[in-house]
Amino acid sequence: MTKKITVKTNRTFTEEFKKSCVKEYESGQLSVLELSKLYQIQSVIIYRWIYKFSAYNKRRIRVVEMADNSKQKLKEMQKRISDLERIVGQKQLNIDFLEKMIELAKDQYGIDIKKNFDTSYSPFVAIPAPTDVGVIYQMSSTNFHK
Repeated sequence: MTKKITVKTNRTFTEEFKKSCVKEYESGQLSVLELSKLYQIQSVIIYRWIYKFSAYNKRRIRVVEMADNSKQKLKEMQKRISDLERIVGQKQLNIDFLEKMIELAKDQYGIDIKKNFDTSYSPFVAIPAPTDVGVIYQMSSTNFHK
């Protein structure tokens, strides 16, 4: 049986290299774990560099990194927010269009189809649209006319 013996060599790093690693960490490009794997340096050493060269992280302040799961969740939430903002914008365009149609119906045909709570219902009235898209209907609970 033979034993495998490895000899560790002490590596020294320039201050420029240390600062560049800290800058990569601070910019969010790489995490401490990723830096450790990339340069084959123990994470403890990288944390020492962060405490020494970072303007944000000083000693006795715990450095907490987001886990990959948290990063993924944050990206999903940001995507959901942008999707919801897009949907709200589309709905607002739809509301603006319908309000303009109500205004045109009142101006061109003299028919007030805006819902008023204090007035009684009027029978169905067909209003030709300004373009040949379709017909706007005003509904009544008893009659249905086109």
